[in-house]
Amino acid sequence: MQALVDVILPVFLVIGAGYLASWRGLLTENAVDGLMGFTQTIAIPCLLFRAMWTLDFGAHFEPLLLLAFYTGATAGFATGLLGARYIFKRDWEDSVAIGFCGLFSNSLLLGLPITERAYGADALAGNYAIIALHSPFGYILGITAMEIARARGTALRKVPGTILRSVFRNGLVIGIAIGVAFNIGNVSLPGPVTQALDLVIRTALPSALFALGGILFRYRPEGDMRTILFVCAISLGLHPAIMWSLGQAFDLGTDALRSGVVTAAVAPGVNAYVFANLYGRAKRVAASSVLLATGLCIFTIWAWLHALP
Repeated sequence: MQALVDVILPVFLVIGAGYLASWRGLLTENAVDGLMGFTQTIAIPCLLFRAMWTLDFGAHFEPLLLLAFYTGATAGFATGLLGARYIFKRDWEDSVAIGFCGLFSNSLLLGLPITERAYGADALAGNYAIIALHSPFGYILGITAMEIARARGTALRKVPGTILRSVFRNGLVIGIAIGVAFNIGNVSLPGPVTQALDLVIRTALPSALFALGGILFRYRPEGDMRTILFVCAISLGLHPAIMWSLGQAFDLGTDALRSGVVTAAVAPGVNAYVFANLYGRAKRVAASSVLLATGLCIFTIWAWLHALP
């Protein structure tokens, strides 16, 4: 119970405050969108830039951690896609969007702050390693599958260009790429610039969590409940179970195992809805899955924190 109170509850109280502010009309939809836009295009890219710029790649990039996490993510995507197609009889485009919900856990807005509160800021290297590949990997896999589903065997030559444009317009990917370049090039910045950067970074996670609450207020679980529960089971059960099992098999270090399992065990991120909205497919399932799984993961994360060393 103490883990729930000390680690998980503060994160969800910030989300709940954003939800309440939207519910009571204290923030308009435009204000919430503006706040989320600031975090997604400015503050969080700055956070990721700083993390990649200062990260010791040799010490903290564990290939086996990434293999375990992204094996689980890929299995979640495949299970969601095939389940939507063959169990729930959705068409291929809907099935890809539903599969994406099982692929894209909320590594930034939930995985990062929960890991930090549970294990301290020094335990986040594994989180940053996962996050560095999360958007590129997720969008490349999702967009490739969707474009193939839409092409129906024609115009596949356009798929690589579509993928590259979508990935490299993403602010998170841009922040990561610049940070890696600065790290490799051993680039330094003047002290005032670094201090200003740190001021922006300190706003990133609280603002994003608050905005997430405002966005979740818009979506109500309605219809398609069996499909939504299926997505929740994949995100909160299958993905972390695979990460845990492979982490044990690979004999990962304690910090790496913690980062991987906590990140795998959180709800689908808002990117799941963004992807569905981009293609106009399975939007209700995506939005409702994000909302319901975010609530449920309060309890599943608590269980995983008890199971982890």
